[in-house]
Amino acid sequence: MAQSALPLPAARLGRAVRTAGAPTSVSGVVLLLPDGEPDSHRRPSPLSYALQLPLARTLARAGQEDGLAAHVVRYRCRGWNATDAHLAADAAWAVDEVVRRYGDVPVCLAGHGMGGRAALRAGGHPAVNSVLAMAPWLPEGGADGPDGPDGPEPVKHLLGRQVLLVHGTNDARTDPELSFRLAERAKKANRDTCRFEVHSDGHGLRQHRAEVMALAANFVRGSLFGRAYARPVADALAAPPPLGLRMPLAAGFGKSLRG
Repeated sequence: MAQSALPLPAARLGRAVRTAGAPTSVSGVVLLLPDGEPDSHRRPSPLSYALQLPLARTLARAGQEDGLAAHVVRYRCRGWNATDAHLAADAAWAVDEVVRRYGDVPVCLAGHGMGGRAALRAGGHPAVNSVLAMAPWLPEGGADGPDGPDGPEPVKHLLGRQVLLVHGTNDARTDPELSFRLAERAKKANRDTCRFEVHSDGHGLRQHRAEVMALAANFVRGSLFGRAYARPVADALAAPPPLGLRMPLAAGFGKSLRG
């Protein structure tokens, strides 16, 4: 039987990523949302899941003493699929599942590509206190107006959340200008919004991977557990647009935190 004829699996959480020595109780959860495709009912790609594991491990190590658990979400299918918004629905389901398993703990949605869009769309869930969208895929026109095929991306539901977008300036797959336009709209609805640009980096954010990982860890710990944000993050959140929405991610960001 062809794979496309098989029923789609239910969404589920990947195994919790935690480090040895972490507290037994979980005080906060970060959900990693893999990349996907605009339109597809095929089963999710195992590679997209695997690509999120290094970030999950980095975040688990960084938040070890805070009681952080990281899960990679396994979608039902790999496509957003227009108004069905399957990936966003799966992200919202995953937050419900976190509440069922761990109780009233704060949740950060951290997504890449199409997962970044899902994180932004599902960010209004009552248990979500922060959203990290890395190289988010956004529809043409839908980032800042009603001309996109799915209409404008909603932003008002992000009020009260800490929101960070990160985008490589050389991204050939997802347009960084669209994430800037969405960030502009989000900033008007929610002042706790900022955006970093990774100069010369592409969609995978691999060229400056260490800096991106350090930025993600600092943001997740700060938003979930009240840890102090690094100076560039605090400045970006406080700065008016466009300054706080075009903040360059400087080389050595992680080293400056350790120093």
